[in-house]
Amino acid sequence: MTVAMEKPEKTGTAEPPAPARRERGINRSVVVAAILLVWFVLFAVLRGRQTLSLAAADLTDLHRWFNDVNDSIGANRNSNPLFLYFFNEIRLVIDSLVTFVQELISQPAPGRPVPQIGWLGVVGIAGYVSWAAGNWRVALLTVAGFTFLGLQGLWQESMDTLALTVSAVCVALLFAIPLGVWAGLSDRFNRVVTPFLDFMQTMPTFVYLAPLTLFFLIGPASATIATAIYAAPPAIRITAHAIRSVPQTTVEAADSMGATRRQALLKVLLPMSRRTVVMGVNQTIMAALAMVTIAALIDAPGLGKTVVQALQSLDVGTAFNAGLAIVVMAIVLDRVTTAASGRAETARGSDSPFLKWRRHLLAAGAMMAAVLVYLSHTYLWAAEFPGEGGIGSSIAKTAADVTTWAQDNLSGLTNAFRDALTNGLLNPFQTLLTDSPWWLVGAALVGLGAVLGGWRAGATAAVCVGLLVATGVWSDAMTTLASTAVATVLVMLLGVVLGVWMGRSALVDRLLRPSLDAAQVMPPFVYLVPFLALFGATRFTAIVAAIVYAAPVAIKIIADGVRAVPETTVEAAMSTGCNTWQIITKVQLPMSRGALTLATNQGLIYVLSMVVVGGLVGAGALGYDVVAGFSQGQLYGKGLAAGLAIVLLGVMFDRITQAAARRAGA
Repeated sequence: MTVAMEKPEKTGTAEPPAPARRERGINRSVVVAAILLVWFVLFAVLRGRQTLSLAAADLTDLHRWFNDVNDSIGANRNSNPLFLYFFNEIRLVIDSLVTFVQELISQPAPGRPVPQIGWLGVVGIAGYVSWAAGNWRVALLTVAGFTFLGLQGLWQESMDTLALTVSAVCVALLFAIPLGVWAGLSDRFNRVVTPFLDFMQTMPTFVYLAPLTLFFLIGPASATIATAIYAAPPAIRITAHAIRSVPQTTVEAADSMGATRRQALLKVLLPMSRRTVVMGVNQTIMAALAMVTIAALIDAPGLGKTVVQALQSLDVGTAFNAGLAIVVMAIVLDRVTTAASGRAETARGSDSPFLKWRRHLLAAGAMMAAVLVYLSHTYLWAAEFPGEGGIGSSIAKTAADVTTWAQDNLSGLTNAFRDALTNGLLNPFQTLLTDSPWWLVGAALVGLGAVLGGWRAGATAAVCVGLLVATGVWSDAMTTLASTAVATVLVMLLGVVLGVWMGRSALVDRLLRPSLDAAQVMPPFVYLVPFLALFGATRFTAIVAAIVYAAPVAIKIIADGVRAVPETTVEAAMSTGCNTWQIITKVQLPMSRGALTLATNQGLIYVLSMVVVGGLVGAGALGYDVVAGFSQGQLYGKGLAAGLAIVLLGVMFDRITQAAARRAGA
């Protein structure tokens, strides 16, 4: 992307390169148009033939084989050495860790009707840690946030979510930090691990659940393992980046003083990478919280289970109250870790007299937190959160009343919007994908992949198409593809409008960016609740939620791309008499092609993840197959195949758009 933005400065006013680039763009556009034209013509002739459709209750041989494997594993789980001495042992260790943390803060401990540390002690510890790691403002936010969770009547559910998040983050960091350091020190290992990290971050959260239940059963242990695996890649990638970002001159200076590799790592590389590594921990915590809530589908306790049960019963009030609790917890955890990453720099730049007394104040705070822990361990009033959660009941009732009002008074507007988009865009595109012969759709996808991303992207698309056919859920995959494509187009429209606005105006950027950052903190479940109230349980709900979920990242990428266009180029265009519209369409957007393609890549991945989660609220297709596989034993194999199909769609989207982004930046 940077190269693409620098090239116009190097070429200046030289004419030959520009026509050549336009010619290549026209040729590619012509080929794409030809592929689409042939597809439409053959669709009109062959519509409804060889569509590989499959009824909801029907199974293929692959699905039955998956079911047989699941049954066989269940029957031999306690006799097979691989399970006895490996998988079962891992499950036992993780289960012991989760149980320990739960008995510490959320679930009754042995011989006690309450946890070892009650609500007052948890609030005291959370406030103290926030102050020690960040500052007093973050500590106040933490105390207020945790107290609010209790006032909502969701203290135990919130602590269950926190217990699973803490357990998963500890497990993830135990492996992620060493692997990240290794990747930062070794080019060879970095090259090996990067494709795996790309693959893991491409996979939607749903996909991690089914395979892990096959080996670890359902429950908190499987949820924690799935969360740890999902949350580890950001920490590995960011830690490696932090190690590699240390100035080489600093490393050489340490070597010249006789430092060993271990001393250089512990005394130079890690201390100088601390801020960036803490930001990696922040990303890991956010990913873990998002995954823990979705892991409610495999019987993980906490707020996620409350949201899932409320969504399935269309209880918007309860879902909103629990979703708000998830948002509060996410904001608190995000602010604490963000403040921790910048505390050292803030302290160095501050002349506050309190800094010289900080150690004494921290010691006093630790003693106060210890007193609160003792009280919460000893006295019932300090262990059980007081009250009946009246604020939560009021929030749920208000949300339910607002939902009823919206459905009574806004249904005409919302239904008209839903029907216009569904009938005008979604249904025709879905019909094209699901009613075309499978080989025609496959050929079109391979051709588009090759034209947009090159032969490697085309080969990847061909492999993914072949495997999608083998999964036996081709029709559902095409339905999911239709929803994903439509949502991504709308995300990009929104991203271009707001991204260009932010990129051209520093004031707009300052106003919008905090909201976009906050939106990226929220777990996917939260987005479903308000749109469920507006549009009911339909696939359109999932699409709108996906648009809102994916838009922030696309907007920020496009804004950064537009802002990176050299000011001299914009001034040159203005001097030739170009108006604002011409500058945007003829200069800034063309020179931001790399950012636009990258935004499309990220938008597709985010949208796919959310559309699949939308299977909980009527989105159907692959998301429904996965959910049904968890709840109906005979459909487990089909759910597992649907999870594989989601992975294949994600890989195909990712490889094509990444290759297209590289081409745009070339």
